[in-house]
Amino acid sequence: MEHYDYLVVGSGLYGAVFAHASQKLGKSVLVIDKRPNIAGNVYTEEIEGIIVHKYGAHIFHTNNKKVWEYITQFAEFNRFTNSPVANYHGELYSLPFNMYTFNKMWGVVTPEEAAAKIEEQKKAASISEPRNLEEQAISLVGTDIYKKLVKGYTEKQWGRSCEQLPAFIIKRLPVRLTFDNNYFNALYQGIPMGGYTKMVANMLKGIEVRLGVDYLEHKVELDALADKVIYTGAIDAYFGYQLGALEYRSVRFETEVLDKPNFQGNAAVNYTDRETPWTRIIEHKCFEFGNQPKTVISREYSSEWKPGDEPYYPVNDEKNSKLYAEYKKLAEGETRVIFGGRLGEYKYHDMDEVIASALEMCDRELNSEKEEPGV
Repeated sequence: MEHYDYLVVGSGLYGAVFAHASQKLGKSVLVIDKRPNIAGNVYTEEIEGIIVHKYGAHIFHTNNKKVWEYITQFAEFNRFTNSPVANYHGELYSLPFNMYTFNKMWGVVTPEEAAAKIEEQKKAASISEPRNLEEQAISLVGTDIYKKLVKGYTEKQWGRSCEQLPAFIIKRLPVRLTFDNNYFNALYQGIPMGGYTKMVANMLKGIEVRLGVDYLEHKVELDALADKVIYTGAIDAYFGYQLGALEYRSVRFETEVLDKPNFQGNAAVNYTDRETPWTRIIEHKCFEFGNQPKTVISREYSSEWKPGDEPYYPVNDEKNSKLYAEYKKLAEGETRVIFGGRLGEYKYHDMDEVIASALEMCDRELNSEKEEPGV
């Protein structure tokens, strides 16, 4: 039976970056994934000629030039700019929160008027040092916008009241006193043309990949195949949940093909009222400026994670952070295993952060001093 330098568990971005870098340095690598496909949660598939993001919308954005130069080796990116729309009981508002939002909400016309309105509502709420997400949101955008465009959406997404959620969750919320509709403050942004699966396939070119293989079910025999393991699955699952299960939010998708060329006129529309059961609707063809005669949409429903569900968003509150710290101690005792990625590190990463983290790990692990991994 063939023996490998590395067994990579998971064919998402973290695993693909490491596999590519290690193979380039002459290491032997085996990649396994329990799914029937590569690319993890960035997996895309074609339906009616439209590239569909099966596990939710993924828009690549970064200010990290090294990451951008690395990833664009494997795909050409289009010029897609993320400009979501908020739907509150049929009222449409611009996301990110900008002058279009403030004008629609309050009738203000100048940045000074908008800033004064936010400050007036912040003072009325008597907020000095935000203690939770609700107070943080009101201090950023005022009470009216919080109630219409933040509260319902956030509570659907996290399954908790905004008073129970930590303030840091919303600190990255873009608020602009301009008419800039670009959600991300990123120098580089776009979608890989042809989809993320094609991009990851290019990263894994020439590398042995076995799909439909559950690492934890066959751990002993799989560990025997390699000197070291790069594990990108859930860290608590690796240890059999012996300290208890970490909490996640999961997402369920309802995807349908519609016999019309245009459903909502935008890639993403967030439904911010509490009564609408889904959090948002994605119209996939908009990511690649498609002109197909049909369209494909996905409604997203947020739910509490339970075994058997896909874990999407780590709940990084105080309780779970303490539990993760205990699992991390156990992980540090596993001398042949490196834990990485969103699930291995129990941290929600943007795609560029996953790639940067993987490249840093490659530098440490592979001791590549002559060149940066993959560049």
